[in-house]
Amino acid sequence: MGHTVIETVEDRVDDRVIYRKIIKTDDPQYPSGYRYALHYGYTDDRGTILRYDNENETIDRHERHTPEGVTEIEFPGMIDLRTRFLNKIEHKP
Repeated sequence: MGHTVIETVEDRVDDRVIYRKIIKTDDPQYPSGYRYALHYGYTDDRGTILRYDNENETIDRHERHTPEGVTEIEFPGMIDLRTRFLNKIEHKP
C-alpha cells in the first residue's frame, strides 16, 4: 500500500495548537483516499475545540469532534473539508 504525505503542520499560539495531517493513501481502510486529522485544541487539559478526522476502527467513517461530543459527518472531499476547518478556526477566540 502506498501513501503520500500531502500536509503535516503544527502551529502553537499561546495555549492552543493547530495540527493538520493529510495523507493520500490507497489503503482500503480509507476508501476516501485520505487519512487525515485536522485538529484545533488546547495544549492543557481543556482538550479539543474542533477536530475532523477518519474514525480509525470503522471503514469510511468521518467525524467532527467538539467539546459537546463526536458526530459522524459526510466527507465533502479533502480540499473542501480542509477549507471548512480553516474557516471555522479563523473565527474562534
